[in-house]
Amino acid sequence: MAPPNAQRVLVEHGGSIAAPTILGQGPARIPTGGKIRAGIKVLTRKAAEQPKARAIYDQGVASGQSFEQIELAIAEALPNLKTPLVPRNVQWFTVRAQDFPNPEIAEQILEAHGEDRGEGRRLYRFPVVFPTDHWQTVMPHELAAWGTHEKHFWSQYSTDGRVRHCMTHAPVPVDDTGRRTIRLFGGRKTVLRDANGGVCEPESCPEYQQRQCNLSGRFLFFIPGVRSISAFELHTNSFYAMNAAIRKFETVGFLRGGRISGFLDRQRTTFYLTKTLMEVAHIDEHGRAVRVPQWIIDLEAPLDVTTLLRENEDVEATLVQANLASQILESDRRMSPAEAVTAVALEAPSPAVVLPPSVEAPPRAGHPTLEQLMAGVQAGGIAPDLYQTYADRRWGTGWKINPHGRARAWNELERYRNDPQGYLDKIESELQAAS
Repeated sequence: MAPPNAQRVLVEHGGSIAAPTILGQGPARIPTGGKIRAGIKVLTRKAAEQPKARAIYDQGVASGQSFEQIELAIAEALPNLKTPLVPRNVQWFTVRAQDFPNPEIAEQILEAHGEDRGEGRRLYRFPVVFPTDHWQTVMPHELAAWGTHEKHFWSQYSTDGRVRHCMTHAPVPVDDTGRRTIRLFGGRKTVLRDANGGVCEPESCPEYQQRQCNLSGRFLFFIPGVRSISAFELHTNSFYAMNAAIRKFETVGFLRGGRISGFLDRQRTTFYLTKTLMEVAHIDEHGRAVRVPQWIIDLEAPLDVTTLLRENEDVEATLVQANLASQILESDRRMSPAEAVTAVALEAPSPAVVLPPSVEAPPRAGHPTLEQLMAGVQAGGIAPDLYQTYADRRWGTGWKINPHGRARAWNELERYRNDPQGYLDKIESELQAAS
């Protein structure tokens, strides 16, 4: 057993080893360099009645300010006006210069992927590439209760992934005099919340029931054609959007051997982020199920699944070909490089023609199916397992999926058609000599 103070080295799928350092240990975080927003904010009815608030809002929108900047300007001008802006769900994404450290990035995104559908150039759909295969890293999410300046409580799973805890900041410690706070290294510490034993249970959480704690998440991605070493982020509070995205990530990962990062195929296909109008159900204050239309973020993967399956076949063929090359180059018989290349080319698997089950091609030299070949083997009284062991040694393990390999086996079987016992003796003697 490792000592209590031993640090573990963590490896994240699709990422790098998280080695211990003086600044802590954990999976690498993806730095972000700008926000694309899912919607807009508009003046409340009370704020819209104030001409000064309307002027500040219109000027801020026209100059590309963020909604936080606009809201702060209204609050400074009209301090008695609380929460002057409220979110509004729209079909497009908001791209504002002030949401990026380099304001030109916003213009690049709109220029490359924006559309004018009669209301000016806006971002309705755009390609994204994810930098890691771990979907929890590219779509982090949590339940969180925010105060004015910081999070008060947030959810965090245990290391085994079985328990969802409610976390909070630890009280700042003080020295023995009780008058001076202790200087902390690495920022404030986090601890389990005292209430409910530190377990996150929304149904019994007062903050969640009062709508102070909510689900929040974000997508982290790069946009092809937009130059930035930092990723962009798109926040969402929609359970429907995040749950649907998880299913897409898992489906694409299954088809690509666990990979969701980078381009999705050889045609440089990417994921796309867009919005879909959905009827979303929620429970109102009277306990009734109500459905309302909402524009929900939708992660698209416009893939031709058959090309992915074909790519998997190509990988398998490459592995077989590499194995054949290794067998030939390590054989006792010395070959020149040209002879080795020729031998690998002859033995390497090539695409086979797959016929419908109801259409069986007649057996003929050079074009037998594996089933037809094995039927001839059994007709000669040779055990299939014995024959396959012999054939693997003679022609390499890829002979079954390679038409040339099956042709060689078929031609040899034809030569011994009238002497099946002699063929069996040949097989057994060669296997004994090889063992």
